[in-house]
Amino acid sequence: MRKLILIPLLIFIVTLSPNVVMSETLKFNDLVERDGVYYQKYSDVPFTGNVTGKEQGEIKKGKRDGLWVRFYKNGQLLSKHTYKNGKKEGPWVNYHENGQLQEKGNYKNGKNEGPYICYWENGKLATKLTYKNGELDGPFVEYWQNGHLWSKGKYKNGKKEGPWVSYERDGNVWKKGNYKNGVKVK
Repeated sequence: MRKLILIPLLIFIVTLSPNVVMSETLKFNDLVERDGVYYQKYSDVPFTGNVTGKEQGEIKKGKRDGLWVRFYKNGQLLSKHTYKNGKKEGPWVNYHENGQLQEKGNYKNGKNEGPYICYWENGKLATKLTYKNGELDGPFVEYWQNGHLWSKGKYKNGKKEGPWVSYERDGNVWKKGNYKNGVKVK
């Protein structure tokens, strides 16, 4: 009998505690964003809670946090992104409306980091590149929708570096160039 009285009393005390943050669930359309912080409409208190609808995830103290998913109007998955304190952090994936993978990459401290791959709606590879601290850095390869090579070269600190070649849709060379610190030298 004593346990039966103690449990409701503990629940009552915990819900009255100022340290307990009660979160709610809202549709994303019920929020407004001001200076990178989300608020419930007509409120000046940063929102904390879960968001449902075509965009779903969790918001803590007005900032996106954890896994967020978005959907097309037809219900097909559009994207999966991970956030930490409002910044993209970790893996992210986008899909075409037909369900095919569109692009995938990774974020670190809100900036692109590591390999990035993009696909055409038909599933063929479109682009393959690498980011370092938010800047393009490393080999860059791009393909036409028919699978032929479009262009290839290298980036260093966000700028073209070394030899670059671009091709026409039929595979013939269109133009060539050599770059130094992003400037064409020949």
